[in-house]
Amino acid sequence: MNTRMRRAAIAIATTAMAVSLAACGEAGNSGDGDETKGSSKPKGDDITVGLLLPENQTARYEKFDKPIIEEQIGKLTNGKGKVEYLNAKQDATIQSQQIDTMITKKVDVLILDAVDYKAVANGVKKAKEAGIPVVAYDRLAEGPIAAYTSFDNTEVGKTQGEALLKALGDKAKDGQIVMMNGSVTDPNAAQFKAGAHSVLDGKVNIGKEYDTKEWKPENANANMEGAISALGKDKVIGVYSANDGMAGGIITALKGAGISKLPPVTGQDAELAAVQRIITGEQYMSVFKSYPQEAETVAKMAVAIAKTGKLDGAGLQTSTVDSGTDKGIPSVIVPVVSLTQENIKATVIDQGYYTLDEICTAKYKAGCDKLGLK
Repeated sequence: MNTRMRRAAIAIATTAMAVSLAACGEAGNSGDGDETKGSSKPKGDDITVGLLLPENQTARYEKFDKPIIEEQIGKLTNGKGKVEYLNAKQDATIQSQQIDTMITKKVDVLILDAVDYKAVANGVKKAKEAGIPVVAYDRLAEGPIAAYTSFDNTEVGKTQGEALLKALGDKAKDGQIVMMNGSVTDPNAAQFKAGAHSVLDGKVNIGKEYDTKEWKPENANANMEGAISALGKDKVIGVYSANDGMAGGIITALKGAGISKLPPVTGQDAELAAVQRIITGEQYMSVFKSYPQEAETVAKMAVAIAKTGKLDGAGLQTSTVDSGTDKGIPSVIVPVVSLTQENIKATVIDQGYYTLDEICTAKYKAGCDKLGLK
């Protein structure tokens, strides 16, 4: 394990209790050894885990999720477990084909991060019929899901909204804000949006609001250009951006419009470029989510379900969630943190996401020095 992963593993251990407590606080606690939906027959360590991730433009999937899941499954199976990995590159049709591929390969369990949570329902059903339980990862897919882990997505939106209100202060109604939500095919996006609205509604003037196709930065950029044209560049006092990739496109549009003093822009995912924008003040905040913790959790779930058909031995205290098609799905919810200039060191650096050298390149050295990041 490299230094970054060792440091991330330490972070996982130190926050494990927080996850358990957060999960225990959810309604309908189902206990540690509950039957999952679509259980399989008991197996030994020699298992094959299918891993389907939604896209590779967001840095987290290839940088954190995939390698940590693979490493943890190896540890949990004494080196005998194997991972079959495919990435849908934001194409729901391709992901449906990939589910069929995993069924053909007869994997023992499938970890699925859905591109389109509704479009995969039939594939999830086919997997279950083939005796392959599906663990929904990061996004709650529809269909007979065996278990689910993610972050508290409504809380993410609330955290973003609260940060934007803090940045605006007593000028929150002095102009218009633009809301740049995520893709309508992602169930998380709807929860982020609902959480943000629960905080912002009535406290700001929402001039324009968009659901951004495929979460793409270029689409957010085009939307923001349209908003500036419609509202006037002097009227935009803040931007709610659901993630960091879109925040980058939004900030490019703001600069392109000749706005020298950028309004506060939110984000999510703690991407390296976003952390650097936070250092310079171009982006106000991001949402820090412990991907190592989430990835370790899903690995534990998948291995336990593949071996026993239950979450026995996973060491996780589960709650339950309901999807659009199923109820009482065992779940573990991971907490989130608002990332600003004040806690860069305590989050992404101390928890092993990035080194000081990665963050504080020559372009950002002055900003790092100003914040005491040395």
